[in-house]
Amino acid sequence: MNYRHAFHAGNFADVVKHLALISIIAHLKKKNAAFAVIDTHAGRGLYDLAGEEAKRAGEAASGIVRVNEANDGPPLLTTYLGLVRSCGGAHYPGSPLITAKLLRSQDRLIAMEKHPAEAKALTAVLKPFSRARAMEADGYEKLPSLLPPPERRGLVLIDPPYEAPDEFEHAAQAVGDTRRRFATGVVLVWFPVKSSATASALSGEILQTGVGKLLRIDIDTGASGERMSAAGLLVVNPPFGFAGDMRETLDVVAPKLGNGGPAKTHLQWLAGSE
Repeated sequence: MNYRHAFHAGNFADVVKHLALISIIAHLKKKNAAFAVIDTHAGRGLYDLAGEEAKRAGEAASGIVRVNEANDGPPLLTTYLGLVRSCGGAHYPGSPLITAKLLRSQDRLIAMEKHPAEAKALTAVLKPFSRARAMEADGYEKLPSLLPPPERRGLVLIDPPYEAPDEFEHAAQAVGDTRRRFATGVVLVWFPVKSSATASALSGEILQTGVGKLLRIDIDTGASGERMSAAGLLVVNPPFGFAGDMRETLDVVAPKLGNGGPAKTHLQWLAGSE
């Protein structure tokens, strides 16, 4: 997989990840108390779907382009599409921009990106948002120093490129660091399903951190070839109602994301339940 997210912006995995992100933030906003969102691998924040990198991969065509044809649906879907459409038809918002647009005056975003060019672009994208801060940093290294956030409420998003052979181990360690310092926080981990064994091992390592509630969400498009065809999310401490939001919305979205048929989605509580 290429490090820069521009190659994959708006693909099926982005759609599901961003639906989950929006749902979690919406649930956090149900209380007036402030919260923080910490994004460990933020990317550049906004992607040109007509640009060379996105066109070379062409993954948005079987992702957001299909989903964007929807004119109605569950509230989570309409909120997501509204955010995407607010960026113009040729651009797709990354997680930090989506988050920044959803923050209230009391909430806060810290978005980290270690690639200098991407971090510079991210800084420009987030400049209009006073409650959002871009930081050129290695998210894994910096994360412990940011926990717990002063707000004592919030979300840690861990969305690495999974290029390094030990990336799954690093992701699990980051969850462990978060659990030790911020046990009540929500953690959202994205991962590609390159093999069921690797994905299950990641789930097992996170379970071993002692989480009381852990939800796994999988999507498989059925595509063949070298391109990624399946991905998943692990959600530590998902807010009450999150699983229902995702089930309802994925029932509408999955038929648009499959290859030759509806994509297969599966939600499973690995620890706890609603």
